[in-house]
Amino acid sequence: MKDIIFDNFQNSVDECLLRHRSILDILTKYQESQAKVNRAVAKAITNCGCITLIAGKQSLPEDSDSEEASLQKLSQCLNSHIKGELCDNCREVIEREIGNNLFYLTSLCNVLDLNLYDILLKEYDKINTLGKFNLT
Repeated sequence: MKDIIFDNFQNSVDECLLRHRSILDILTKYQESQAKVNRAVAKAITNCGCITLIAGKQSLPEDSDSEEASLQKLSQCLNSHIKGELCDNCREVIEREIGNNLFYLTSLCNVLDLNLYDILLKEYDKINTLGKFNLT
């Protein structure tokens, strides 16, 4: 069922994309949409203040009894540097910008004859296979 939703989305994007069929147009629109996602997150911090950025050096565990214990400690001590939660308005804006970004990512897949669902499955398999050793 999920693959049908992805395929329907990919087909709908293909039907909607009229003006920007050139790969150059798609690439630049995709990059622009990513910048808008970044800007929306930055505005949630600087204009709204619903989230706060508290960044500093990530502290890594110094002692390790085993490799697995070391990986577990690493997961626990690294953080996102974000404090607070998105307000409804900022969440809506960021979701909209991520949606636009997803639209242009899907357009890129369409013009290159790639299936977005297949790419997602391959990435999912890679993450599950490599687990915490996935360095991407």
